[in-house]
Amino acid sequence: MNGLLVINKHAGVTSHDIVNDIRRTFNTKQVGHLGTLDPLATGVLVVCIGEATKLVQYLESVSKEYVCEALIGMESDSYDRAGTIIDTKKVTCDKLNEELVDKCLLSFLGKSKQLPPIYSAIKVGGKKLYEYARKGKEVEVPSRDIEIYEIERVSDLSFHDDVCTFKFRVVVSKGTYIRSICHDLGEKLGFPCLMNALERTR
Repeated sequence: MNGLLVINKHAGVTSHDIVNDIRRTFNTKQVGHLGTLDPLATGVLVVCIGEATKLVQYLESVSKEYVCEALIGMESDSYDRAGTIIDTKKVTCDKLNEELVDKCLLSFLGKSKQLPPIYSAIKVGGKKLYEYARKGKEVEVPSRDIEIYEIERVSDLSFHDDVCTFKFRVVVSKGTYIRSICHDLGEKLGFPCLMNALERTR
């Protein structure tokens, strides 16, 4: 078989798991995907099969759209809820409002340098960053050139159990980490922040 499959990935599996399933289903090793989704993430995973794998180099650089749920009040070592919590700070509605959140979100628009999470598959010195992190070894994380084309809050702020959650939609360039956007948003707001949920919608 040659062609493209658009998979609606569910949480709890890796992009590599899905590629392996498709290899077994279609009995071919010629399978590749366009843009890794973390196990926590859901949504659009485009998979190329057979001769269509030749299209990967042309398609992988296209922009991607996500809807993310951010959680303000906690920070983890992986920048998402799957990691170990390393900081907390009580959030109340008198300290945080939608106007402030919207202003901070809009400040991400355009081109910038982004620092990826230490728990990521980016290679430094021939090893993936998460390999250093798991062994407790310090390594200099290289920043990356990214661009954020659109970003907007799409839900009200919800305050509960000393934290605040809300959803935002974002359209980004290749290589952009939404987890890092959440972490950096927290720094702008003066609160720890992590990615609570993520769906790739396009």
